[in-house]
This record gives sequence, structure tokens and C-alpha cells, in this order.
Amino acid sequence: MEARFALLPGDGIGPEIVAEARRVLEAVAGRFGHAFTFDVQPMGGAAIDEFGDPLPQSTLAACRAADALLLGAVGGPRWDDPTAKTRPEAGLLRIRKDLGLYANLRPVQPHRALIDASPLRRDVVEGTDILFVRELTGGIYFGPDGVDEDGSRAFSTMEYTTAEIARIVRVAADAATARRGKLTSVDKANVLEVSRHWRRVAADVVAAEYPGLEYEVVLVDAMAMHLLSRPRDFDVVVTGNMFGDILTDEASMLPGSLGMLPSASLGDPGPGLFEPVHGSAPDIAGRGVANPLATILAAAMALRHALGLSAEAEAVERAVASVIERGLRTADIAAGGPFVSTAEMGAAVAAQLG
Repeated sequence: MEARFALLPGDGIGPEIVAEARRVLEAVAGRFGHAFTFDVQPMGGAAIDEFGDPLPQSTLAACRAADALLLGAVGGPRWDDPTAKTRPEAGLLRIRKDLGLYANLRPVQPHRALIDASPLRRDVVEGTDILFVRELTGGIYFGPDGVDEDGSRAFSTMEYTTAEIARIVRVAADAATARRGKLTSVDKANVLEVSRHWRRVAADVVAAEYPGLEYEVVLVDAMAMHLLSRPRDFDVVVTGNMFGDILTDEASMLPGSLGMLPSASLGDPGPGLFEPVHGSAPDIAGRGVANPLATILAAAMALRHALGLSAEAEAVERAVASVIERGLRTADIAAGGPFVSTAEMGAAVAAQLG
């Protein structure tokens, strides 16, 4: 197969971790006889510095021409000026909206060899396998917002249409049907009218189209507690943009590090965007200690969801599991013990692929 990846290293540790994901993809191409090409494009703060725009038109055009997009991370304190006309994160929101990437998939499955890296007890974490399905192009991040002229009031508006809710619930319900048959919808219907609408639409879609699913509804504040007390009870969790953003960061404590969690942002049609859940970590950028495994696992998701290469994706996931079982650790999951560098971890995964 011939496939084109648009690589968006971004800021902070982004270039370091994307380089290791590319190394692994090149190993996949060599092992399975594919021809992958890589188009490196600026995005985020780096693009602001060069072009004055976090998502230049040349980058967007390259993304549209690609089969899959692989992003490192964007943002950092050097671009945090509240008076700035634009911020690095604006580029990420725009690419999601422009490419119609409305469904964000975030799997959380702690590796058995890393259970003790979690701050939670082993008996709580062990056996957890959750797929979060987060709506990505609606909600409060994309609703009307503004600040009064005198600066005395600011507002951000959470909005969802019936169509937006129904399509993300279908994505989650399809995933639950293919997994263990349980779907949990998270909202704040006891307070927010938009959540009451979400709850009505979600219930109607499940009842009409997925009558065989086990279906439950949980308030977001309760879900935040349940994630830390009984995470094994959940299979697929669907929720809105902001709630999903917060809950999945909380869920990173289950495997012990954000450095282990990949994500996929999918739409129809067009290329998907694949990235680690973590941010740009500017405090460790350039030190060679960042964990590339989330980005490598995001590359595996790209192989599966964008290219339909399930065997290749499974090979990458097995390679990651193998190096972990052999005892290789980056600093974030080393629990104070010896650790390898970013490049050494990437090289180990690539070597495991043969």
C-alpha cells in the first residue's frame, strides 16, 4: 500500500515524539512492504512564529491531501499572552472543524506490567478497558463567546444540535456493539438544558437503533468519582466536548501517565487526526526524556482507522507491549527507577517490529 502521512510536530516535545512515531511507521512499511511518505508541516506555536498563523493554509492543504495526520502537541508558555490575536490551540480547533473531525476516540487500557505505575490501587485499576468517545466539534468550545466592551463580563455558550448528538452516539454505540455491549452516556442534565437535550436524543437513538445494548446515563460529577473508584465497570463512554476533555485527562491516572494514552479524531470523509492525549510539556522539551509511546500508539490507530491496516496496527501494539514487558521505561513510568531516553524507546519499538 502507498500512503501519505502529514506530520505535525508542533511545539514542546512534539518534534521528539513524532520523530519516534515516524521511525516506527518506517519499520512497519519495511516489514509489511508498504510505501509510506511523510510531509512535515508547521502547526501551533511554531507556525505562529513563522507565519503568524497556528494553522497556515499550506499546512491545511497538506493535511487535506494526506491519508492520515499525526500530531505531536501544540502550545506552551511563550504563546500564552492573553492579548495575542491567536493562540496555538486555535489551530487545533480549526483543523478539527475544517476537516469535520467530530468523533474523538480515546482508549484507556492500563498495561498489566504498568499497573503499579498508577497512583490508584492495583485492585481498582487492573482489568480496566474503557473507550471514551468524545464529541469534538460542538459544545462550549465552539459556541458563541465574547467579552463585554468594558471587560466586566465574559461568556461562552454550550450548544448542541440533535444531529450532532445523534451522530456521536451512533459512533459510540457501534463501538460498544463491537466490544462488550455496554454504553454509558455522561451529561449534566440536572443543571444544563443542553444536557437534557443530549439525554433525550441519546436515549432515542439507542432505543430505536441499538435495542440490544446495555445503556446507562451518569452525571459528569458522579462519573469523575466512578472513574477513580470502579473504572472496570465501564466499556464505552460517550460525552460532550468539554466533559470528555476533562474526564479523559482524569482517566490518564489509570495507566499512570498521559504518556501512554493515544487518541484518534475521525470524521466523514477526509483524513483522521491521530495524536497523544498529553500536551506539549515544554518543561522537558529538548531533554530527550519524553515518553513517545502514546504517539506511537496513535500511529497504530492511524494504521487501523485511516488505512484499514489492522494487522500492522496490532503489530505495533504488540511491539509496545513487548518493550514494556521487557522492563523498558521512560522517566514518567519508571517510578524512580532506571529509564531510557525518548529515542531509545522509539528505537526499541521499531527493532521489535523487525
